[in-house]
Amino acid sequence: MKKYFLHFLLFIIIGNVAAQQRDLNFYIEQAKTNSPLIQKNKNDTKIIQLDLQQTERILKCPVISLESSILFAPVISHDTYPSTFQLATANSVKYTGYDLGATSGGQYQAYISASQPLLGRMNYKVYSSRADIARKQNDNSTILTVHEIEQLVGYQYILCLKSKTQIKNSDIIIQQLDEQLNVMHKLVQNAVYKQSDLMLLEIEKQNLEVTNQSFKNDYNSNLYDLNLICGVKDSTQAEIAEINLQIKPENPSNSQFLTSYKLDSLSIIANQSINELKYKPQLNAFANAGYNATGIPTFDRFGLSAGLTFSWNIYDGGQRKLERQKSNVSINTLLFEKNHFMSQQEINKNKIRNQIKSLDERGVILENQLIQYDKLYKVYENELSQGLVSVMDFKNLLKDFTSKKQDYLLLKMEKQLLINSYNYWNY
Repeated sequence: MKKYFLHFLLFIIIGNVAAQQRDLNFYIEQAKTNSPLIQKNKNDTKIIQLDLQQTERILKCPVISLESSILFAPVISHDTYPSTFQLATANSVKYTGYDLGATSGGQYQAYISASQPLLGRMNYKVYSSRADIARKQNDNSTILTVHEIEQLVGYQYILCLKSKTQIKNSDIIIQQLDEQLNVMHKLVQNAVYKQSDLMLLEIEKQNLEVTNQSFKNDYNSNLYDLNLICGVKDSTQAEIAEINLQIKPENPSNSQFLTSYKLDSLSIIANQSINELKYKPQLNAFANAGYNATGIPTFDRFGLSAGLTFSWNIYDGGQRKLERQKSNVSINTLLFEKNHFMSQQEINKNKIRNQIKSLDERGVILENQLIQYDKLYKVYENELSQGLVSVMDFKNLLKDFTSKKQDYLLLKMEKQLLINSYNYWNY
């Protein structure tokens, strides 16, 4: 029973350790889920659809309304003596009050009216086209936002990996030094080395431990920043997985960055098409039914009416031409910005490729140096155990070896950062 319990406990511990390890995809997905920009784009797409539905109602559906009005136009009639006050009259010749030709002595209305656009279906196609472009703009904006998230999260993730690898490398150096200290203790006891030699190596170990603690602090700080970027509330010190980013292949014919310029141009054209609707004929049908009377209200003035309204903007001082010119200027501005971006994109890509090439060349040199340092370290290790080398020489070698390892580590991380940046521009 006790054996099974231990196995179960071990299974839980291993499971928890595995659960705490997180990879780059985990953080990218968390950042996408918690991104307010992505959520805003989704909501904006819903608003675009609702606006289009509202426009469809305006252009296709009748507007039905209840209307009523009462107008009193009393007069003081001088046709008889003495003068009399009349609430509504249409027969007075001599009177004080508003002109009966304008007021008819009063107006009393109460009816239901309806107005129906007759050309709305043709106009709706233009609004539908603009809404479709706006949806594509939002979708493209979401894609670019995700791409920026991948670049930003990838950059911070690599910083965490750098600190993690520095810790790992420092731990190995400290472990090697511990092994040498164990050997030194015996050699000091046998009077091969002096106590001061032992103390010198112990101080060097302390220096390495201080540096290692600095790396751990950097790792914790970078990990907190990564959680902040991705909106991860869990404050546990997770173990992040290794990555090996590769340069993505060129795809100049389908750049997502250039798609945004294309959609912006189409949006300007769509908005111009909406503006052009003002210069097309407008035809509406209307009808009403109810009560409409002037003078003293009577109950025999119920009826109905119907008709058509037609309008056509023939001339407005050349505003149509000016709007077209403004649209052309906006498109030319986008074209200039697109060409400028393409130039900057190519410059950045070439710069990063050259930097990666330079790092690869340095990497080959450092790898060869590390091989030589490793061989030399083994020789010094053997000679130290026999008391044939000075502790100061060994300490200097250890410091140089550690420095070279750190340089090689930083070079690898720098290359990963450059690849991450290159893949951002190569999109």
